[in-house]
Amino acid sequence: MLLGKIMERIKANKEKTAIITDDKPFTYEDLLSCYEDYADILLSVPEGSVVAIRGEFNIETIGFMMALMDRRCIYVPISKAVVDIDYYQQTAQVEFYMDMENKQLIRLSRETEKHPLYEKLRGIGHPGIVFFSSGTTGKPKAAVHDLMPYIHRFEEPGKTLRSMAFLLFDHAGGFNTVMHSISNAGLMVTLSKRTPDEVCQAIERYELELLPTSPTFLQMLLIGRYYEKYNLSSLKIISYGTEPMPASTLARMHKLFPDVRMKQTYGLTELGAIRTKSKASDSLWMKMGGDSHHQTKVVDGILYVKSDMAMLGYLNAEAPFDEDGWYNTGDHVEVDGEYYLIQGRDCERINVGGEKVYPAEVESILLSIDGVADAAVVGTENLILGQVVEAHIYPDENQDKVALTKRIKAVCKEKLEKYKRPMKIVYSETSFRSERFKKKRS
Repeated sequence: MLLGKIMERIKANKEKTAIITDDKPFTYEDLLSCYEDYADILLSVPEGSVVAIRGEFNIETIGFMMALMDRRCIYVPISKAVVDIDYYQQTAQVEFYMDMENKQLIRLSRETEKHPLYEKLRGIGHPGIVFFSSGTTGKPKAAVHDLMPYIHRFEEPGKTLRSMAFLLFDHAGGFNTVMHSISNAGLMVTLSKRTPDEVCQAIERYELELLPTSPTFLQMLLIGRYYEKYNLSSLKIISYGTEPMPASTLARMHKLFPDVRMKQTYGLTELGAIRTKSKASDSLWMKMGGDSHHQTKVVDGILYVKSDMAMLGYLNAEAPFDEDGWYNTGDHVEVDGEYYLIQGRDCERINVGGEKVYPAEVESILLSIDGVADAAVVGTENLILGQVVEAHIYPDENQDKVALTKRIKAVCKEKLEKYKRPMKIVYSETSFRSERFKKKRS
């Protein structure tokens, strides 16, 4: 049994509540029962098969996921947020598929060439997992990971926490949260909807200690002042990642929750979650790596990472590692001793007459302005400068837009270099978030 050590902990805590989904509690004994049921179903599935599950985190999908690992299958999680399911199935060369709405395991009749990455996993008898990138710069890429390094990592004892499974079913960070919780006999709450109301209700009701989320979701909490509607005092850690955190948002969160540790995380589809340590709860500077799994270096201001937990490669693109195994993250960073400050990605930078502007820096200033509920900054074409900064503003209710525009221009003049100041201000009736609770700038 590949999950032997993890299973031992689960069996030792059978009476404890493991998962609460939409207010329905399930024990670790229930999780074991689900695992055993799906292990029986998988007896008809050859080891090394590619099996996709479409759903969200709950007792059934987690039990199924564990059974797939022990069966040494290659697991493809597909969130309900995914629309083009056929693209995922074809790209990942899925052989068996289950939509958790009907719980029917279907064998797909599709002839495909045996991918060398899959053959490598089958040859060494290891289970695998396929994470798809967000596809913000094109079609999503399918990253194949060997799951054995992950299993070994989760065999190491960690903190037992009451946590929220906030990140989506097919997100590497979501997988990391779930595996950490069940490996350490924690309690985890999963929700079918992730509205600020439902998330905050769950934190209050179950006295949750850990909320792993995104800066965009935290901005939604601030916009709606949900911290005034619910008792969130049980929180000990708010971990945030998936996108840059505006300094003004972090400052507001730290002021509202001075006793909560604000922990910046860092992870990529290609590398998994990298261990981090924030300089302070109100600081965007963080240490990265520092363990046996990851190494970091900076070349020409860009962060490179080398990891023994990195993906084996893409199914649908060339491997992005250099000959020594280093991965160019594309993240521009500042360095202060052991600490890094993430500025932004190459693909996000705005080129104003040769000067580089990172949207997150400008957005942070905009979000500090009274009357601005949310902001998104993009580059727009300009005949003279190539690009200029354009700010999209979601104002607080009942704002005089003329007066707000004047305030925005005055603050930007005071706090930003001229080339970073928005040349155009566009007002929006909605905030700027994607279905995955990331900043939506397009």
